[in-house]
Amino acid sequence: MVKLVNRLVKLRNWMGTLLMNMNLRRKLFAVFFVASILPLSLLIYFSYTSIRNELRDQSYETMISTTAQINANLQNKLDYYVKISNSLFLDGTLRGYLTHTYNDNRLYLEAYTYFDNLLSSVRISNPDISGITIYTDNHSLPKDNVLIKALDETADKEGFFKALEGTYGNAVFLTQSSGNKQAPTLRLARLLNNYSLNYPYGILSMDIAESDIYSLIAEEDENKSIYIVNSEGNILSSKDKSVLGSPLQELLPDPFPEEGSGKFDSIYKGEQVLVVYDTLNYGWKTVTIVPYNNFAALAKAAAARLMPVALICLLLAVFLIYITAGLFTRRVIALLKMIRRAEREEFTDAPQEMGNDEIGQLSQAFHSMSGRISSLINEVYKKEIAKQEIEMNVLQAQINPHFLYNTLASISSLAIKYEDARIHRMVTDLAKFYRISLNKGKHIISINEEITLTKHYMAIQQTRFAGLLNMHYQIEDNLLPKRIVKLTLQPFVENCINHAIWDDEARLNIIIRGYPDGEDLVLEVIDDGMGMSAGKTAHILEQGNSGGEHSSGYGIANVNRRLKLLFGEGYGVQIFSALGIGTQVSIRIPGSGIPRE
Repeated sequence: MVKLVNRLVKLRNWMGTLLMNMNLRRKLFAVFFVASILPLSLLIYFSYTSIRNELRDQSYETMISTTAQINANLQNKLDYYVKISNSLFLDGTLRGYLTHTYNDNRLYLEAYTYFDNLLSSVRISNPDISGITIYTDNHSLPKDNVLIKALDETADKEGFFKALEGTYGNAVFLTQSSGNKQAPTLRLARLLNNYSLNYPYGILSMDIAESDIYSLIAEEDENKSIYIVNSEGNILSSKDKSVLGSPLQELLPDPFPEEGSGKFDSIYKGEQVLVVYDTLNYGWKTVTIVPYNNFAALAKAAAARLMPVALICLLLAVFLIYITAGLFTRRVIALLKMIRRAEREEFTDAPQEMGNDEIGQLSQAFHSMSGRISSLINEVYKKEIAKQEIEMNVLQAQINPHFLYNTLASISSLAIKYEDARIHRMVTDLAKFYRISLNKGKHIISINEEITLTKHYMAIQQTRFAGLLNMHYQIEDNLLPKRIVKLTLQPFVENCINHAIWDDEARLNIIIRGYPDGEDLVLEVIDDGMGMSAGKTAHILEQGNSGGEHSSGYGIANVNRRLKLLFGEGYGVQIFSALGIGTQVSIRIPGSGIPRE
């Protein structure tokens, strides 16, 4: 179920993407086409379904009637054979000859004369009875093994003696004989007994030609299959003689319901069929099988007659849809071309005539809007961009020389006071600092490069303030490739050194931390120095300090102004400080960073 839902979601997404990328004319054509072909398809489908169901119901009623008629005829036929067997069963002379003890040939010949006349007359008057045999256990009566056979185990080659146990003289119909006869037969058998006797004196066996049974269904066995099966489900009669005696379940796998008559759907020889059955008094069933294709073919023919009309309607609809979609989208395409020219700042003075409907009004409104946009671009937008670019360059220029002057002053002081290798280290770190800082004239670098630049700066300051500065970095690795304005962190580190150190022997800890905050990125510079008052932090952000050792305020104010110019008033610098506790600087920029220059 979950896989199906996922596939449906993927299909929906694919269809959505396809429709989004399809041009308007094709979308309209597709919608109109579906709106026209769907009703026609539904009309044909429901016509076909209705006709098929009607034909199915008619076929079902016909099958019920046919099956019931075959059952009635078959019941009469079987009752007739039972009556013949009754006449032999009640024949007192026959019973006397079968139970008499023979001592001379005269009575023996007399008995056989009677047997021959009686049984021959039955066969002559009923040609469908292919044979009549009486089995007897009278050992004194000679057996000719044609009319009279011995009732012993050797005579029961076909194993039907057991089927008569407990029948008490009632007629039983058995499956066809498996002898060497060419024509298939059925068998009627019954015990011969008498109420005056406590045991049966013989068995009557009548072989009935299967053709006599099949004659009852021959006329109906067209475009359908009809089977006569016994109570065990074995086929007794059908058009296909090769299946006689085999179970019907081999051809029709579905079991019959317990009801005596009814219908059900099944599979017969690889195709769907409708099965109707009815049960006789002897446990036999008449089974009629009709393929669905018999009445579905008529339904398809009726539906096919609708196809030419539907096709003509569809072609006409497609033609009208094509023309209508073309007229509708032509003006939309013209309007789209105007928008694309405006995107390239190619504004036209004269609007195209597109009428007064919604598209025409949209064209007029766009022409008016494009005129205003052109004016804004020429008078405001380009001037503002030029102003911001100049201001950015000035602000950047304020930062770079500022640090250079302070650093050179430090190097000069150390050079006078000391004569050791620290001067070499400071100059080396300074060179690395400016190699990153200059960055081939580019103002945008990665956070990783900004951290490296800050580390070179701190190396210089740690040489100056030996043992007083501890630096810690807490930046998530996935933030290092993000791009920011060059020299964003260094002014704040410089401010920590200039303002936070208040005791030459007290160590100063500085933490640089970076983390995502919603859709933004936050960089923090935290120190545990002497802190500042609220008025002083506000002054630094607004315009910076002037002169002296506190001139790093210019760099902080410039960073704040650069960020607000780039991203808007929602971004920039915030300073949180408390005297005697320390200072925390929070720098907020968009989470995606700055695009490449």
